[in-house]
Amino acid sequence: MCEPKPAPGARDSGPRRLKPAQLLFEPPEAVADPEHFFDLESIEDPRELLARSTELALAFRAAADRATEFQAVAAAQLADPRRFDRLPTAVIAERAEWSEDYTKKMVEFGRDLLRGNRTVE
Repeated sequence: MCEPKPAPGARDSGPRRLKPAQLLFEPPEAVADPEHFFDLESIEDPRELLARSTELALAFRAAADRATEFQAVAAAQLADPRRFDRLPTAVIAERAEWSEDYTKKMVEFGRDLLRGNRTVE
């Protein structure tokens, strides 16, 4: 399994676990309860609670990093001047709810990923 790469501007928090906790969708009735979060509220042992909540935090970070990489790739593809349906960075920024400066950085990051300087798998 390949480790996720950090998003642009992400802090280096040291080595990552190779296999973060699996993220599962919670049932709708659990999501409706504001006190319910991946069943953490039912864990009474603080050691177990720390371990599971840490696994979830790492999994969410890894998922966010991966999603950001895919955003960057999509932005780069949408901004590609070779595409007949190319979008200006202002339009991409609006769709992604980014600033135009951040969009330019994401397009460049995505181009790096597409060139193979970093990997999205």
